[in-house]
Amino acid sequence: MIRQSAFGIASGVLFLASGLTTAYALSLTSALKKSTLSCQISLPANFKAADLEKSVFNQINNYRVSLGLPKLTLDEKMTEQARIHSQNMANGTVPFSHEGFERRVKAIAISYKSAAENLAYNQGYSDPATEAINGWLNSSEHLPNIKGDYNFTGVGVAVNSKGEVYLTQIFLNDRDFEVSRHNIDEIETDLLWLVN
Repeated sequence: MIRQSAFGIASGVLFLASGLTTAYALSLTSALKKSTLSCQISLPANFKAADLEKSVFNQINNYRVSLGLPKLTLDEKMTEQARIHSQNMANGTVPFSHEGFERRVKAIAISYKSAAENLAYNQGYSDPATEAINGWLNSSEHLPNIKGDYNFTGVGVAVNSKGEVYLTQIFLNDRDFEVSRHNIDEIETDLLWLVN
């Protein structure tokens, strides 16, 4: 078996303009980095994609906390979209790419300020999740998504019959989250003024 890895990123930002009018700007960057090493390693017989998804989620949150950043909240709708994309790449329905990123984000049906996506593909590693995360952490294109101002995430993993592992992580900053925090700050200020 040959060891292979590849990584890709996408990011999008929702810009607010005059009142309720919004414009969507999408910036897709395909930064594919491939490396090949000759090696005989296969996935364990009891391998479960859900375990890899959980591992990616936990490792990314541990990294964020180590930097003093808040943990991301796992969202089921985002995980579903990430999983579908990984499955589509694994079965060859779509290429290893960010094709359909805007559609995935819209399908989540959460108001958002910004969204991003990291992809990884690897084969022949005993711990594909850690391999993907190490690639992302060492990439100037992927690291900003991991360290970014996001509060929700979804992780999807799929493996095909060749043992190729496809990983998708979607990041989202929920606009309502910021509005709620702002409203709480205003209420606290008003209450302090009333008490004094």
